[in-house]
Amino acid sequence: MSTPDERSFLRDAESMYGHEPLSELHHEVEADLGMIAASDAERVVPVSEWLVDPMEVERDEVALRSLLGAVEALEGDPDAHGE
Repeated sequence: MSTPDERSFLRDAESMYGHEPLSELHHEVEADLGMIAASDAERVVPVSEWLVDPMEVERDEVALRSLLGAVEALEGDPDAHGE
């Protein structure tokens, strides 16, 4: 569920740029989440060989899921599209 601030931000973005960028954002976020899911997080690697801190990946995934939820909420809101 999105907060009023997220909804207002996304509604303003859609009014400035149209519905298409939200659709593109939706696809980009899903692609990023797919890459995170496809990464080999179960492989044990010494800290000295880490390319990215696993905590950063987890934080990014949480942020992406939040953004995806906000976009989906706006896409499903008939008032957001002037309908």
